[in-house]
Amino acid sequence: MLKKRKICIVTGARAEYGILYWLLKEIQNDSGLELQLVVTGTHLLAPFGLTYHDIEGDGFQIDFKIKISMGDSTVEATKAMGQATIGFADAFAKLSPDIVVLQGDRFEILSAAAAATIARIPIAHIHGGESTLGAFDDSIRHSITKMALLHFTSAEPYRKRVIQMGEDPRRVFSFGAPGLDHLDHMEERAFLSRDKLKMALKKRTDLSFDSLLFLITYHPVTLENGKSRGYVEELLKAMDAFPEAQCIFTGSNADPDHQVIGKRIQEFVKKNPKSSFFLTLGSLRYLSLLQYVDVVIGNSSSGIIEVPSFHKPTVNIGDRQTGRLMADSVICCDEDAASIESSIRKALDPDFRKGLTTVQNPYRSGNASSRIKETLKSFPLEEGCLKKEFYEL
Repeated sequence: MLKKRKICIVTGARAEYGILYWLLKEIQNDSGLELQLVVTGTHLLAPFGLTYHDIEGDGFQIDFKIKISMGDSTVEATKAMGQATIGFADAFAKLSPDIVVLQGDRFEILSAAAAATIARIPIAHIHGGESTLGAFDDSIRHSITKMALLHFTSAEPYRKRVIQMGEDPRRVFSFGAPGLDHLDHMEERAFLSRDKLKMALKKRTDLSFDSLLFLITYHPVTLENGKSRGYVEELLKAMDAFPEAQCIFTGSNADPDHQVIGKRIQEFVKKNPKSSFFLTLGSLRYLSLLQYVDVVIGNSSSGIIEVPSFHKPTVNIGDRQTGRLMADSVICCDEDAASIESSIRKALDPDFRKGLTTVQNPYRSGNASSRIKETLKSFPLEEGCLKKEFYEL
Protein backbone atom coordinates (compact mmCIF):
# COMPACT_ATOMS: atom_id res chain seq x y z
CA MET A 1 0.00 0.00 0.00
CA LEU A 2 1.27 3.43 -0.93
CA LYS A 3 1.98 5.76 1.94
CA LYS A 4 -0.51 8.62 2.20
CA ARG A 5 0.97 12.04 1.60
CA LYS A 6 0.47 14.21 4.70
CA ILE A 7 -0.80 17.68 3.81
CA CYS A 8 -0.66 20.16 6.70
CA ILE A 9 -2.84 23.27 6.37
CA VAL A 10 -2.43 26.26 8.67
CA THR A 11 -5.20 28.73 9.48
CA GLY A 12 -5.09 31.68 11.85
CA ALA A 13 -8.00 33.93 10.88
CA ARG A 14 -11.66 33.72 9.90
CA ALA A 15 -11.27 35.06 6.36
CA GLU A 16 -8.36 32.72 5.68
CA TYR A 17 -10.39 29.73 6.85
CA GLY A 18 -13.21 30.68 4.48
CA ILE A 19 -10.72 30.72 1.59
CA LEU A 20 -9.30 27.32 2.58
CA TYR A 21 -12.63 25.61 3.35
CA TRP A 22 -13.06 23.72 0.08
CA LEU A 23 -9.39 22.79 -0.14
CA LEU A 24 -9.72 21.27 3.32
CA LYS A 25 -12.75 19.32 2.10
CA GLU A 26 -10.94 18.17 -1.04
CA ILE A 27 -7.98 16.82 0.93
CA GLN A 28 -10.20 15.30 3.62
CA ASN A 29 -12.20 13.40 1.01
CA ASP A 30 -9.18 12.03 -0.87
CA SER A 31 -8.27 8.53 0.33
CA GLY A 32 -4.71 8.99 -0.91
CA LEU A 33 -4.06 11.96 1.36
CA GLU A 34 -3.91 12.62 5.09
CA LEU A 35 -5.17 16.03 6.17
CA GLN A 36 -3.41 17.71 9.08
CA LEU A 37 -4.84 20.96 10.43
CA VAL A 38 -2.97 23.46 12.60
CA VAL A 39 -5.04 26.28 14.11
CA THR A 40 -3.69 29.49 15.61
CA GLY A 41 -4.37 33.24 15.79
CA THR A 42 -7.88 34.52 16.33
CA HIS A 43 -9.46 31.06 16.07
CA LEU A 44 -8.32 30.49 19.66
CA LEU A 45 -9.56 33.84 20.95
CA ALA A 46 -13.34 33.84 21.48
CA PRO A 47 -13.83 37.64 21.28
CA PHE A 48 -13.00 37.50 17.58
CA GLY A 49 -16.09 35.44 16.83
CA LEU A 50 -15.05 32.40 14.78
CA THR A 51 -13.33 29.88 17.04
CA TYR A 52 -11.87 26.41 16.66
CA HIS A 53 -15.26 25.05 17.79
CA ASP A 54 -16.76 26.38 14.53
CA ILE A 55 -14.03 24.62 12.56
CA GLU A 56 -14.70 21.35 14.36
CA GLY A 57 -18.40 21.89 13.75
CA ASP A 58 -17.63 21.89 10.02
CA GLY A 59 -16.29 18.36 10.41
CA PHE A 60 -12.55 19.00 10.57
CA GLN A 61 -10.22 17.47 13.15
CA ILE A 62 -7.71 19.94 14.58
CA ASP A 63 -4.33 18.28 15.02
CA PHE A 64 -2.48 21.10 16.79
CA LYS A 65 -3.41 24.43 18.40
CA ILE A 66 -0.98 27.31 18.82
CA LYS A 67 -2.22 30.07 21.08
CA ILE A 68 -0.64 33.48 20.62
CA SER A 69 -1.39 36.95 21.99
CA MET A 70 -3.22 39.30 19.62
CA GLY A 71 -2.72 42.85 20.93
CA ASP A 72 -3.17 46.24 19.33
CA SER A 73 0.42 47.39 18.90
CA THR A 74 3.36 46.57 16.67
CA VAL A 75 5.31 45.36 19.72
CA GLU A 76 2.55 42.89 20.62
CA ALA A 77 2.32 41.69 17.00
CA THR A 78 6.06 41.10 16.89
CA LYS A 79 5.96 39.14 20.16
CA ALA A 80 3.05 37.11 18.79
CA MET A 81 5.23 36.13 15.84
CA GLY A 82 7.82 34.80 18.27
CA GLN A 83 5.21 32.78 20.14
CA ALA A 84 3.89 31.43 16.86
CA THR A 85 7.33 30.38 15.64
CA ILE A 86 7.89 28.32 18.79
CA GLY A 87 4.45 26.75 18.42
CA PHE A 88 4.97 25.83 14.78
CA ALA A 89 8.34 24.27 15.59
CA ASP A 90 6.54 21.95 18.02
CA ALA A 91 3.64 21.31 15.63
CA PHE A 92 5.81 20.31 12.69
CA ALA A 93 8.05 18.14 14.89
CA LYS A 94 4.98 16.26 16.12
CA LEU A 95 3.09 15.96 12.82
CA SER A 96 6.00 15.47 10.37
CA PRO A 97 4.02 16.68 7.35
CA ASP A 98 5.16 16.04 3.79
CA ILE A 99 4.14 19.54 2.77
CA VAL A 100 2.74 22.62 4.56
CA VAL A 101 0.07 24.74 2.88
CA LEU A 102 0.01 28.45 3.74
CA GLN A 103 -2.44 31.05 2.47
CA GLY A 104 -1.82 34.75 2.19
CA ASP A 105 0.25 37.19 4.15
CA ARG A 106 -0.54 37.48 7.85
CA PHE A 107 2.28 37.73 10.37
CA GLU A 108 1.50 34.38 12.03
CA ILE A 109 1.69 32.75 8.58
CA LEU A 110 5.19 34.19 8.17
CA SER A 111 6.09 32.44 11.44
CA ALA A 112 4.76 29.16 10.03
CA ALA A 113 6.81 29.63 6.86
CA ALA A 114 9.98 30.32 8.84
CA ALA A 115 9.48 27.24 11.03
CA ALA A 116 8.75 24.98 8.04
CA THR A 117 11.81 26.30 6.20
CA ILE A 118 14.14 25.50 9.09
CA ALA A 119 12.48 22.09 9.52
CA ARG A 120 13.16 21.37 5.80
CA ILE A 121 9.46 20.89 5.02
CA PRO A 122 8.28 21.98 1.56
CA ILE A 123 5.81 24.87 1.53
CA ALA A 124 2.91 25.46 -0.85
CA HIS A 125 1.78 29.09 -0.91
CA ILE A 126 -1.65 30.34 -2.02
CA HIS A 127 -2.27 33.93 -3.21
CA GLY A 128 1.36 34.84 -3.81
CA GLY A 129 2.49 37.49 -6.28
CA GLU A 130 -0.16 40.02 -5.29
CA SER A 131 0.54 43.60 -4.30
CA THR A 132 -1.08 45.68 -1.54
CA LEU A 133 0.60 49.04 -1.22
CA GLY A 134 -0.85 50.14 2.13
CA ALA A 135 -0.06 47.12 4.31
CA PHE A 136 3.03 45.33 5.59
CA ASP A 137 1.30 42.21 4.27
CA ASP A 138 3.05 42.98 0.97
CA SER A 139 6.51 42.28 2.37
CA ILE A 140 5.28 39.24 4.29
CA ARG A 141 3.62 37.78 1.19
CA HIS A 142 6.76 38.15 -0.94
CA SER A 143 8.92 36.69 1.84
CA ILE A 144 6.76 33.57 1.99
CA THR A 145 7.01 33.28 -1.80
CA LYS A 146 10.78 32.96 -1.55
CA MET A 147 10.45 30.26 1.11
CA ALA A 148 7.83 28.26 -0.80
CA LEU A 149 8.37 25.39 -3.23
CA LEU A 150 4.92 25.44 -4.86
CA HIS A 151 2.89 28.52 -5.73
CA PHE A 152 -0.84 28.76 -6.41
CA THR A 153 -1.61 32.26 -7.65
CA SER A 154 -5.08 33.73 -8.12
CA ALA A 155 -4.51 35.23 -11.60
CA GLU A 156 -2.04 35.01 -14.48
CA PRO A 157 -0.36 38.41 -13.82
CA TYR A 158 0.47 37.20 -10.30
CA ARG A 159 1.90 33.98 -11.69
CA LYS A 160 4.22 36.06 -13.88
CA ARG A 161 5.23 38.17 -10.88
CA VAL A 162 6.18 35.09 -8.84
CA ILE A 163 8.32 33.90 -11.75
CA GLN A 164 9.83 37.40 -11.93
CA MET A 165 10.90 36.84 -8.31
CA GLY A 166 13.04 33.92 -9.44
CA GLU A 167 10.65 31.00 -9.02
CA ASP A 168 10.68 28.20 -11.61
CA PRO A 169 7.57 28.33 -13.86
CA ARG A 170 7.17 24.56 -13.46
CA ARG A 171 6.31 25.18 -9.80
CA VAL A 172 3.97 28.14 -10.29
CA PHE A 173 0.28 27.52 -11.05
CA SER A 174 -2.52 29.98 -11.77
CA PHE A 175 -5.79 28.31 -10.73
CA GLY A 176 -7.77 31.34 -9.55
CA ALA A 177 -8.92 32.29 -6.05
CA PRO A 178 -9.99 29.23 -4.00
CA GLY A 179 -12.31 31.40 -1.89
CA LEU A 180 -14.58 31.66 -4.94
CA ASP A 181 -15.10 27.90 -4.96
CA HIS A 182 -18.13 28.48 -2.73
CA LEU A 183 -19.87 29.43 -6.00
CA ASP A 184 -19.08 25.98 -7.43
CA HIS A 185 -20.62 24.13 -4.47
CA MET A 186 -24.04 25.73 -4.17
CA GLU A 187 -25.82 22.38 -4.00
CA GLU A 188 -23.63 21.17 -1.12
CA ARG A 189 -23.53 24.39 0.90
CA ALA A 190 -26.35 26.57 -0.39
CA PHE A 191 -26.37 30.26 0.47
CA LEU A 192 -28.95 31.37 3.01
CA SER A 193 -32.28 32.75 1.83
CA ARG A 194 -33.52 36.16 2.94
CA ASP A 195 -35.67 34.60 5.68
CA LYS A 196 -32.81 32.43 6.97
CA LEU A 197 -30.46 35.41 6.96
CA LYS A 198 -32.94 37.41 8.99
CA MET A 199 -33.13 34.59 11.52
CA ALA A 200 -29.34 34.17 11.61
CA LEU A 201 -28.73 37.87 12.24
CA LYS A 202 -31.78 38.79 14.31
CA LYS A 203 -29.93 39.00 17.65
CA ARG A 204 -27.94 41.98 16.36
CA THR A 205 -30.12 43.62 13.73
CA ASP A 206 -33.69 43.81 12.47
CA LEU A 207 -32.58 43.21 8.90
CA SER A 208 -34.79 44.61 6.16
CA PHE A 209 -34.24 44.07 2.46
CA ASP A 210 -36.59 46.89 1.55
CA SER A 211 -34.17 49.72 2.32
CA LEU A 212 -30.63 50.65 1.33
CA LEU A 213 -28.13 48.09 2.67
CA PHE A 214 -24.37 48.63 3.11
CA LEU A 215 -21.87 45.93 4.14
CA ILE A 216 -18.74 47.54 5.60
CA THR A 217 -15.36 46.10 6.60
CA TYR A 218 -12.45 48.39 7.43
CA HIS A 219 -8.97 47.09 8.33
CA PRO A 220 -5.94 48.98 9.68
CA VAL A 221 -3.64 50.48 7.06
CA THR A 222 -0.55 49.03 8.69
CA LEU A 223 2.07 51.10 6.87
CA GLU A 224 0.54 54.39 7.99
CA ASN A 225 1.34 54.77 11.66
CA GLY A 226 -1.29 56.29 13.95
CA LYS A 227 -3.84 57.19 11.26
CA SER A 228 -6.47 54.51 11.85
CA ARG A 229 -8.62 56.64 14.17
CA GLY A 230 -8.75 59.53 11.73
CA TYR A 231 -9.51 57.27 8.77
CA VAL A 232 -12.40 55.48 10.48
CA GLU A 233 -13.82 58.85 11.53
CA GLU A 234 -13.91 59.89 7.85
CA LEU A 235 -15.65 56.63 6.95
CA LEU A 236 -18.32 57.12 9.62
CA LYS A 237 -18.79 60.76 8.61
CA ALA A 238 -19.56 59.53 5.10
CA MET A 239 -22.16 57.13 6.50
CA ASP A 240 -23.96 60.09 8.07
CA ALA A 241 -24.76 61.26 4.53
CA PHE A 242 -26.96 58.16 4.07
CA PRO A 243 -29.34 58.17 7.07
CA GLU A 244 -31.75 55.86 5.27
CA ALA A 245 -29.14 53.09 4.93
CA GLN A 246 -28.75 50.00 7.07
CA CYS A 247 -25.04 49.62 7.80
CA ILE A 248 -23.74 46.18 8.69
CA PHE A 249 -20.16 46.41 9.95
CA THR A 250 -17.89 43.40 10.31
CA GLY A 251 -14.80 43.42 12.53
CA SER A 252 -11.35 44.21 11.22
CA ASN A 253 -8.59 41.62 11.35
CA ALA A 254 -6.12 41.42 14.24
CA ASP A 255 -3.52 43.83 12.88
CA PRO A 256 -2.14 46.67 15.05
CA ASP A 257 -4.87 49.31 15.62
CA HIS A 258 -7.78 46.90 15.15
CA GLN A 259 -9.07 47.76 18.63
CA VAL A 260 -9.09 51.48 17.82
CA ILE A 261 -11.22 50.84 14.75
CA GLY A 262 -13.57 48.38 16.46
CA LYS A 263 -14.22 50.65 19.43
CA ARG A 264 -15.10 53.65 17.27
CA ILE A 265 -17.42 51.63 15.02
CA GLN A 266 -19.24 50.18 18.04
CA GLU A 267 -19.74 53.69 19.40
CA PHE A 268 -21.27 54.67 16.06
CA VAL A 269 -23.56 51.63 16.05
CA LYS A 270 -24.90 52.43 19.54
CA LYS A 271 -26.03 55.86 18.33
CA ASN A 272 -27.43 54.60 15.02
CA PRO A 273 -30.22 52.03 15.42
CA LYS A 274 -30.14 51.08 11.73
CA SER A 275 -26.53 49.95 12.11
CA SER A 276 -25.13 46.72 13.53
CA PHE A 277 -21.69 45.30 14.26
CA PHE A 278 -20.50 41.69 13.97
CA LEU A 279 -16.98 40.60 14.87
CA THR A 280 -17.49 38.02 12.15
CA LEU A 281 -20.34 36.77 10.03
CA GLY A 282 -18.59 33.55 9.04
CA SER A 283 -18.14 32.72 5.37
CA LEU A 284 -21.64 31.31 4.77
CA ARG A 285 -23.53 34.26 6.23
CA TYR A 286 -21.13 36.75 4.69
CA LEU A 287 -21.40 35.31 1.19
CA SER A 288 -25.15 34.89 1.54
CA LEU A 289 -25.50 38.55 2.51
CA LEU A 290 -23.53 39.62 -0.57
CA GLN A 291 -26.51 38.56 -2.68
CA TYR A 292 -28.67 41.28 -1.15
CA VAL A 293 -26.47 44.25 -0.24
CA ASP A 294 -26.49 47.41 -2.37
CA VAL A 295 -22.84 48.38 -1.84
CA VAL A 296 -19.80 46.78 -0.18
CA ILE A 297 -17.61 49.45 1.46
CA GLY A 298 -14.17 49.42 3.09
CA ASN A 299 -10.67 48.18 2.34
CA SER A 300 -10.97 44.40 2.58
CA SER A 301 -9.57 42.08 -0.09
CA SER A 302 -13.00 40.47 -0.21
CA GLY A 303 -14.37 43.58 -1.92
CA ILE A 304 -11.79 43.07 -4.66
CA ILE A 305 -11.68 39.27 -4.99
CA GLU A 306 -15.12 37.93 -4.06
CA VAL A 307 -17.71 40.70 -4.43
CA PRO A 308 -17.39 41.14 -8.24
CA SER A 309 -18.69 37.60 -8.72
CA PHE A 310 -21.94 38.72 -7.09
CA HIS A 311 -22.20 41.65 -9.54
CA LYS A 312 -22.27 44.15 -6.69
CA PRO A 313 -20.33 47.43 -6.49
CA THR A 314 -17.38 47.83 -4.15
CA VAL A 315 -16.19 51.17 -2.78
CA ASN A 316 -12.53 50.51 -2.02
CA ILE A 317 -11.08 53.08 0.39
CA GLY A 318 -7.45 54.15 0.52
CA ASP A 319 -4.22 52.30 -0.28
CA ARG A 320 -4.57 49.03 1.61
CA GLN A 321 -5.54 47.14 -1.56
CA THR A 322 -3.74 49.35 -4.08
CA GLY A 323 -1.86 47.18 -6.56
CA ARG A 324 -4.39 44.34 -6.86
CA LEU A 325 -6.19 43.52 -10.09
CA MET A 326 -9.63 45.10 -9.88
CA ALA A 327 -12.87 44.42 -11.75
CA ASP A 328 -14.85 47.28 -13.27
CA SER A 329 -17.30 47.02 -10.36
CA VAL A 330 -14.66 48.37 -7.94
CA ILE A 331 -14.63 52.13 -7.29
CA CYS A 332 -11.47 53.39 -5.59
CA CYS A 333 -11.46 56.52 -3.45
CA ASP A 334 -9.37 58.47 -0.95
CA GLU A 335 -9.72 58.24 2.84
CA ASP A 336 -11.72 61.47 3.26
CA ALA A 337 -15.49 61.59 3.84
CA ALA A 338 -16.26 63.60 0.70
CA SER A 339 -14.47 61.11 -1.55
CA ILE A 340 -16.13 58.14 0.16
CA GLU A 341 -19.58 59.70 -0.09
CA SER A 342 -19.08 60.58 -3.77
CA SER A 343 -17.97 57.02 -4.55
CA ILE A 344 -20.98 55.52 -2.79
CA ARG A 345 -23.28 57.76 -4.80
CA LYS A 346 -21.56 56.56 -7.98
CA ALA A 347 -22.07 52.94 -6.84
CA LEU A 348 -25.78 53.68 -6.42
CA ASP A 349 -26.16 55.42 -9.77
CA PRO A 350 -28.54 53.43 -12.03
CA ASP A 351 -26.32 53.88 -15.08
CA PHE A 352 -23.29 52.49 -13.24
CA ARG A 353 -25.30 49.57 -11.87
CA LYS A 354 -26.50 48.57 -15.35
CA GLY A 355 -22.97 47.53 -16.22
CA LEU A 356 -22.57 45.26 -13.17
CA THR A 357 -24.40 42.32 -14.76
CA THR A 358 -21.58 41.80 -17.26
CA VAL A 359 -18.63 42.43 -14.93
CA GLN A 360 -15.86 39.83 -15.25
CA ASN A 361 -14.03 38.76 -12.09
CA PRO A 362 -10.28 38.42 -12.85
CA TYR A 363 -9.91 35.97 -9.94
CA ARG A 364 -12.58 33.50 -11.03
CA SER A 365 -11.56 30.36 -12.88
CA GLY A 366 -13.61 27.67 -11.14
CA ASN A 367 -12.72 24.66 -8.97
CA ALA A 368 -9.41 26.10 -7.85
CA SER A 369 -9.36 23.97 -4.69
CA SER A 370 -9.70 20.72 -6.63
CA ARG A 371 -6.81 21.62 -8.93
CA ILE A 372 -4.65 22.74 -6.01
CA LYS A 373 -5.35 19.43 -4.24
CA GLU A 374 -4.41 17.38 -7.29
CA THR A 375 -1.12 19.25 -7.61
CA LEU A 376 -0.34 18.81 -3.91
CA LYS A 377 -1.02 15.11 -4.33
CA SER A 378 1.03 14.48 -7.46
CA PHE A 379 3.92 16.97 -7.46
CA PRO A 380 7.24 15.14 -6.88
CA LEU A 381 8.78 15.84 -3.49
CA GLU A 382 12.00 13.95 -4.04
CA GLU A 383 15.21 14.38 -2.06
CA GLY A 384 16.80 17.71 -2.88
CA CYS A 385 13.60 19.42 -4.08
CA LEU A 386 14.19 22.27 -1.63
CA LYS A 387 17.39 23.27 -3.43
CA LYS A 388 15.83 25.96 -5.59
CA GLU A 389 17.89 27.72 -8.21
CA PHE A 390 16.99 31.33 -8.96
CA TYR A 391 15.09 31.28 -12.23
CA GLU A 392 16.47 33.87 -14.65
CA LEU A 393 14.02 35.44 -17.10
